[in-house]
Amino acid sequence: MKRKFGIFLVLAILSSLLFALPAYAVGEGNLDGGGGSMGQGTTQNFWSPGNEGVRVTVVRTEGREPVTRPIDLTNKQPAIVYSFGKECKISYNNGTALAVNTAPYEYVNPAQALPRIISSQSLGQANIEEIKSYFTDEQVIRSIAGLTGMDFDTLINGEYRLLIEPISFLTFQGNLIAATATEAALYDELTSGAVRAVLPTVAFQNLPLSMFLEVPDLGYPAWNGGTTGVRSNMEIKTSLGLGVVRFHEEPPEEVEVTEFDYEYRTNTEVITAVEVKGGQSDPDDPVSVTFTVNGRSYQVDNVYYPEGDSQLAWIRWTTPEEPQAMTITVRVHGGGHVDKGTIQVNIVDLDENPPPDPNADDRNDDFSRPSVPENEEKTSAEWGVWRPWWQEYWVWHSGDEDDDGYWCDHGWWEFDFDRYSASLTASMEISPDEKAPTASGNTMKSGYGFNERVETHVSTNQSSAVTPAQNAVTYFPEFQYQNFWRLLERMNSGNDMAHEFKENRYSTYNRRTHFTPIWYPDGSYTAYTWLIDCWTPAGMLSMNLTDSLTIDGNLWSDWHIAPQTPD
Repeated sequence: MKRKFGIFLVLAILSSLLFALPAYAVGEGNLDGGGGSMGQGTTQNFWSPGNEGVRVTVVRTEGREPVTRPIDLTNKQPAIVYSFGKECKISYNNGTALAVNTAPYEYVNPAQALPRIISSQSLGQANIEEIKSYFTDEQVIRSIAGLTGMDFDTLINGEYRLLIEPISFLTFQGNLIAATATEAALYDELTSGAVRAVLPTVAFQNLPLSMFLEVPDLGYPAWNGGTTGVRSNMEIKTSLGLGVVRFHEEPPEEVEVTEFDYEYRTNTEVITAVEVKGGQSDPDDPVSVTFTVNGRSYQVDNVYYPEGDSQLAWIRWTTPEEPQAMTITVRVHGGGHVDKGTIQVNIVDLDENPPPDPNADDRNDDFSRPSVPENEEKTSAEWGVWRPWWQEYWVWHSGDEDDDGYWCDHGWWEFDFDRYSASLTASMEISPDEKAPTASGNTMKSGYGFNERVETHVSTNQSSAVTPAQNAVTYFPEFQYQNFWRLLERMNSGNDMAHEFKENRYSTYNRRTHFTPIWYPDGSYTAYTWLIDCWTPAGMLSMNLTDSLTIDGNLWSDWHIAPQTPD
């Protein structure tokens, strides 16, 4: 008789299974995955769609400890030159160092072919429902139990889970290698960005986004970010490229998916606000609000508001230098309550996706000019602060025969509302770099670089409650305004902050430049910048900015090779 057990599939998990046996569904799946289109690669660095597999590890739920050696499953018979051994994501996150392994690559070809795991432009999206259906089948789990050396009844007793990681077989620098998403991110760091420079989309978009958690599990968060676009190494190591299979005699209770209230950038001054209302708001006994951020408490005193109204209370603080998820707790003292007792914050690093070094033989014959994007824009905000004042009302109290009486103030508190505001203006200019020898005005040949400067101005009548516009992010048409971008450098401080490109590590002269690809067609070249992180108690101010150059010819036309004339 078939034994029933609950399988909670938390994410885009591997595909089919190992034996060609009938499938009997015995659980329910909860999973998702993403991906996107990919570039063409080069003869030395590329990926062929379908060159993939999965890594399976049995993990003890308590302590989150791997208890079996991982196994790799694939439909292929790849001639792998080197891999990174058999380590799982948990081991790497616990401190295991990445090590290149040139021993013969060990894998298992399942009798029943795995469904496609990694989405691609040529083969389309992976079928999540097919993956889900397959891995809720008892025979699949029995097969994995046998391959990992686990007793089936022990595996499904609720004390263990399966950790699933997608694997891609990539040609990197002419060698076919096997890597999970986590290994690709670690190897990119080990090679100082060499992997990302030549394999940005498959290794840092389609591979990690093929599996991610819908609800937190094994110490990893649910993924609430985009399902397309190149992801940072930190995002991959902490949140992407994994799925989990859970076993229960009864289906588990549904876990609430965390939604972030704010997304902030690293090392940025921000304003976090809550609305206080209800309860006691007596100026003789004022309300205070305490925010606890990363172990540090910030107290906002003297919060006033009339009965039946409310008041914003806020703090100004600087985010950490490392990306992370944070929970801010908010407590009210002296009556009243806030709209959010806890605030979920996601802090991201925008400086992890700079464009790769363009090469002289790059081509993009299928390029078409994309439409310029438009992100959320808010250039002004208003808020206010209640200010109490005492309305005197003197009343005479008559005395008795021995007392002449007295005056008593029977007044009351009145409230005035002091209004504040902020507005953001900015300009953007791009111009050919002075090292482009044949540029004229705003016209230049493709293959040369250009500079950018963003000038900002913030006006406000409450400077303590408003930050400068601290971050500017520029996107480029050759990347369809996605996948790669440049976080500009702050050139000064204050409300008249300027931003420019950071020094380009591929520039011979360390210029603050962005190189246009040599294949870019003649005509208009428009760069797009989203100016963000001007924070107020009423939210963030931001602007969409663009400027254009004209491309006319390419740098090869500036080169002339001829025999040397005899003396």
